[in-house]
Amino acid sequence: MCLLLGATGVGKTLLVKRLQEVSSRDGKGDLGKPPPTRPTVGTNLTDIVAQRKITIRELGGCMGPIWSSYYGNCRSLLFMMDASDPTQLSASCVQLLGLLSAEQLAEASVLILFNKIDLPCYMAMEEMKSLIRLPDIIACAKQNITTAEISAREGTGLAGVLAWLQATHRANG
Repeated sequence: MCLLLGATGVGKTLLVKRLQEVSSRDGKGDLGKPPPTRPTVGTNLTDIVAQRKITIRELGGCMGPIWSSYYGNCRSLLFMMDASDPTQLSASCVQLLGLLSAEQLAEASVLILFNKIDLPCYMAMEEMKSLIRLPDIIACAKQNITTAEISAREGTGLAGVLAWLQATHRANG
């Protein structure tokens, strides 16, 4: 199981829909216009078939207080942040720290996704890493942490996310 977490409005639902499209096309071809999405109230389960079936459980951002109820059986964690919204960074960082300190997630591999790099006001990954002191967080965390810049809307970086999921779930059995 892969958990997909992040604040409300960061693009989690669109990411899952786009990953399904990318995996069904083997990363080839234009993704076209983004499909419509609505804020997730509750949870969505989606299977991505990429060499093997990987189930992604997306939890709505408003469910933050009860995310811990879903940590069991989690092999990997996708944590999304909005690279175009600096006001949301500190709250997202607090959420991330809570996830990384959770004992049930100590063995999970973590991919931090900086989404919305297609918007003109996005912050560069180095700037965001510095603002949230990501090198310090990584140094103290038990988990293996990777980062990526993506645009779920445009499809930028999604083949890399898919490759990370494949490698992580292959390595974890």
